[in-house]
Amino acid sequence: MIASGLGVVMLAISLLLSAATGDSNGKMGIQKKPFGKTTDGLAADLYVLANRTGMQVSITNYGATLVTLEVPDRAGNVRDVVLGYDTVSGYQNGKSYFGGTIGRYANRIAHGQFQLDGKTYVLPKNDGENTLHGGILGFNKRMWTVKEIPDKDSLALEFSYVSKDGEEGFPGNLATKVVFRLLKDKNELWINYSAETDKATVLNLTNHSYFNLAGEGNDSILFHELNIYGQKFTPVDSTLIPTGELRDVKNSPFDFTHGVRIGARIDDPDQQLTFGKGYDHNWELEKKGKSDSPQLAARVTEPKSGRILEVLTTEPGLQFYSGNFLDGTERGKGNKSYAHRSALCMETQHFPDSPNHSNFSPATLEPGKKYSSTTVFRFSAQ
Repeated sequence: MIASGLGVVMLAISLLLSAATGDSNGKMGIQKKPFGKTTDGLAADLYVLANRTGMQVSITNYGATLVTLEVPDRAGNVRDVVLGYDTVSGYQNGKSYFGGTIGRYANRIAHGQFQLDGKTYVLPKNDGENTLHGGILGFNKRMWTVKEIPDKDSLALEFSYVSKDGEEGFPGNLATKVVFRLLKDKNELWINYSAETDKATVLNLTNHSYFNLAGEGNDSILFHELNIYGQKFTPVDSTLIPTGELRDVKNSPFDFTHGVRIGARIDDPDQQLTFGKGYDHNWELEKKGKSDSPQLAARVTEPKSGRILEVLTTEPGLQFYSGNFLDGTERGKGNKSYAHRSALCMETQHFPDSPNHSNFSPATLEPGKKYSSTTVFRFSAQ
């Protein structure tokens, strides 16, 4: 009887520990798994976070990249809703920025240069005549250091990376931290960005996840319905660099102030849609009051599954990209082919090319100051 009683106690302790640290049966916690090696022999890891309410997220230290994001639909069926690859080699060789942390400057900088404190900085051009998403080896192509952060309300991981002065042409030694927090009792993923520099620099950080709320690998996001909580967008030239104008969305295909099917107007004979081959534009977000807390930027609904994604942010802008440059040549998880417009991006950000537009919200970080930004991906179903 004593042995039997001791066995019951040991089993109970084992179950409690399993629930606290996570296990292969999907209980709440954090797991660490191997994720392959880079071409230069560095071992990548995959961190799997699972909460109590059906959501599971995995993130790799290569690029501080969001690899999977599994959420339930209205019937409780769980699907992965972000595009990506099965091993680190896909992310190292890939050109679409799937799930990556983007920096030092997300989006485009015109002609690969900007001026700061009277000096011109020249960057590598990797998008025609422009610099895109931090250059040739941006933050999504770097190995990050990871540590777990104890938190009573969330499962939290801190990813840190030091970008050296002159890396990809940008000034200053920049110490960057990205904290991913999966709430234990809500299907919400919080991403907190922070950074400090020893020399004035420009900075714009975002996450570049591609979403398909029907499940990654499905053919189209054109039947998703979208709200963007912004009255103006920044028109672009033929190279997708903002002209400097802030244009009202009213009476245009860019009006998502009420829920609109993404495919409803995407092929309209509009010059801006022609330039972007669809939507690839930045919206100025509405800000209510002076609150520093994340405010609602966008809402995406997938009618068949009932899944809903709400994006909240402290950033002034949102880039909505409708997957126009996906063409089926990218093969992702399970060797699936990612077709044209089979996913969408919701990139919270400072405006593209802000360093070259004095009328845009400034994107300069000075020594002694701290950059701080928060974005939330909130999921539900109806």
